[in-house]
Order: sequence, then C-alpha cells, then structure tokens
Amino acid sequence: MRSLHSLSLWLLLFTLSGAQPLTAQSVSQTQKPWQGNTSIDVDRSIFRIAEVAGSLAFLQDICAATDADKWPLVMQQLLDAEGTSPDRKGRIAGAYNNGYRNYAVTYQSCTASAREASQRYLAEIEQLSSAILKRQSQKNP
Repeated sequence: MRSLHSLSLWLLLFTLSGAQPLTAQSVSQTQKPWQGNTSIDVDRSIFRIAEVAGSLAFLQDICAATDADKWPLVMQQLLDAEGTSPDRKGRIAGAYNNGYRNYAVTYQSCTASAREASQRYLAEIEQLSSAILKRQSQKNP
C-alpha cells in the first residue's frame, strides 16, 4: 500500500489544509473522500487537488486575488512530490489543466459566481488536504 513518504508532499498538504485539525462537525460522513482502498483514495484526492488547483489558478487570477500566483506553485510542488513517473506526472498535469480549462471556457471576467466557485474550491482543497493528512497520520502514528 502506498504511503506519503515525501516530506515536500506532507508540507504542501499541511499548508493547503489550513493547518486546522478536522472535527466530526467540520467534515460530514458524506463529504469524506475516504472510501475503500486507501492508496486509490489518496491518488484520487491527489488528482482532485490538482484539478482544483487548476480551477483556482484561473479563478483567482481573473478575480485578481492576492494569492493568484500561489496555485501554479502548488501544482509544481505537487508534481515534484507525486510525479513519480512520466505517466503519473502527465495525469496530475492533465487534471490541473482540465480544472483550468473548464473555467477559462466559461469566464471572461470576474463575476459573483466566479468568486463563489473560488471560495468553494478553497474549502474543498483544504478539506482534501486535511483528510489525507488525517488518514495518513492515523495509519502511521
């Protein structure tokens, strides 16, 4: 079973998680990304983080957010930490690019719905990162 041995990935996830512990109230049972095989679920979460980072790269830039330049850097860190093979790097980059393109097709300027989507994605990326960290810390005390 695959585990998170990369210190750079741990640090990235810790940063994205907002460094706040999860509580039973903060993540409902239906929102938890952990179902079944942990290794597969971690991979799904990694790919989802990449896709959300792509969406945020576009949305935060178009809305002139102060952290707009953060998301391409997050993606590079994710690739450095998790791109263990050319195929895996391509899949992670593809997820990021899909997230970016999905909003680039739709939005030409910052709107209320773009800002709302951005806020939802910020919450989701924090939740995914926290869930991975929590799951891995329980597995490797």
